[in-house]
Amino acid sequence: MASGEGFEFGYATHDAEQAGSVVRPGARQSRRVLTTLLGDYWFWRDEHLPSAALVDLLGEFGLGEAAARAAIRRAASQGFVVASRSGRTTSYGVPPRTTDLILEHVTRLLDFGSGSRIWDGLWTFAMFSVPEDRRHDRRRLRGKLRFLGFAPLYDGVWVSPWDRREEVAAALEELDAGEATVVRAPVSPVTQPLRAWDVEGLNKAYHRFIERYGPLRERVAAGEVGGTEALTLRTGLMADWRPFPDLDPDLPDEVLPGSWPRAEARACFVEIYDALGPVAEYRFRQLVAVHSAELAPLAAHRTSRDVRKH
Repeated sequence: MASGEGFEFGYATHDAEQAGSVVRPGARQSRRVLTTLLGDYWFWRDEHLPSAALVDLLGEFGLGEAAARAAIRRAASQGFVVASRSGRTTSYGVPPRTTDLILEHVTRLLDFGSGSRIWDGLWTFAMFSVPEDRRHDRRRLRGKLRFLGFAPLYDGVWVSPWDRREEVAAALEELDAGEATVVRAPVSPVTQPLRAWDVEGLNKAYHRFIERYGPLRERVAAGEVGGTEALTLRTGLMADWRPFPDLDPDLPDEVLPGSWPRAEARACFVEIYDALGPVAEYRFRQLVAVHSAELAPLAAHRTSRDVRKH
């Protein structure tokens, strides 16, 4: 899923000092909360949830009724949710067209950093020249390249350690990029593709994530997190994990400094996300059951081991 398409996941809930500090999200963040909740617990459901249930769910994140309803209306007007009516009740659900996009996006987030990739020592280079008067197309192409794990090495030269030639070629053709070349090749000692990424900044970001969630990891392991907290913290956790696949294309261990913290950060994320799933799902069902006892049992959480529907 290209950046900006379909569902969104995550919103900023934490400051740099404390994990799990829930704050009242702003307009854009409240939409992301809503779509994250539906993506995490109402995945691939055709049924629509009553608006009152969604208001209560958003209330767990500090939104009052008026703000919650405004967030739902905004999400509907922008196509992130679809509405239906039954008598005087308005309900909302996941747009059918987004299910594949949701699966692709969530798979990317939950697989990231798993260490399942084997690097062949080659680099993929995408070289192109988009005319100056097509700035919109150039921005779209750059967004697609970043989503595919590329970063700019020089002007008009983007690089990735992984073989994404087919996807890049398709993007270049779709946007009619004009003159373009995609190759996969070894690099000479004087070429340093790694400098296309902010490796030092990434290192610090991973360490901040580990420091931020270490205490929560211990609380979760001890079973000290209840329903409301599990629902909000799990959503915030996803928000804080969400940027990493965009910043780091799973750079191979072979080219990274020693003691790279990505694996530890992922272990922290996965342990918390998976462990909080059942508790958060139970709280989601509780809130929905107030408005629809029939729909509540249909809610289901996903885990890092099973991102598909349950």
